[in-house]
Amino acid sequence: MAAKAKVALVTGAGSGIGKASALALARAGYALVLAGRRKDPLESVAETIRKSGGEALAVPTDVGDPDSVAALFAATKKKFGRLDVLFNNAGRGTPALKIEDMPFDKWQSVVAANLTGMFLCTQAAFRLMKEQDPRGGRIINNGSISAYVPRPQAIAYNATKHAVTGITKSAALEGRAYDIACGQIDIGNAATDMTTDMATGKLQADGSMKAEARMDVEHAAQAVAHMAGLPLDANVLFITIMATKMPFVGRG
Repeated sequence: MAAKAKVALVTGAGSGIGKASALALARAGYALVLAGRRKDPLESVAETIRKSGGEALAVPTDVGDPDSVAALFAATKKKFGRLDVLFNNAGRGTPALKIEDMPFDKWQSVVAANLTGMFLCTQAAFRLMKEQDPRGGRIINNGSISAYVPRPQAIAYNATKHAVTGITKSAALEGRAYDIACGQIDIGNAATDMTTDMATGKLQADGSMKAEARMDVEHAAQAVAHMAGLPLDANVLFITIMATKMPFVGRG
């Protein structure tokens, strides 16, 4: 009898890094649970996976809503019975805004998606991974280059991505007792729809606008698949993958 496929859940799976990572994990043999706000893009990714002979379940989800996250993990357990990998990828930013001009509702929306959503999904994954047999699993958090060096006029994104590192370290520490490994991937300038402005002009720390180098999103996806594929007695705690010529070291 063929071995049952391991199960991976990807949030923000309908586009960009999430979509590329979901497809990379499917190619590596995982069954996929695809979460995101928009149903149609999720179903499109799921259909691509199914056409290649894989399994995929699309679950429209608002990661900032506790009830929505609970429903996502209930659907995962009902369909597959377990969860081996969670890629906490969902997130958002805002247009460039000075600190004094940041509207509270925009701040809240970024915190809900980037921080609260990651906490809720990590919490739900812990509950499931502790109970399943065999026990344990892996959680991969999408941080950012901005988890280390902030961009100007991006306080909500910068603050939440710094906080992701705290979630990663807490989960890595508390997960030890339950065979749950947690690591973080910090990605710089992957070429997606969200980074098209980088190719034409991005606000720099000195106030100038400059085009920035980008890299193929597939490189980030392959890094996620590598982290996911490690045995649970090994962990990539932090990895940075970035466009070689982007401004990061020195931010210039």
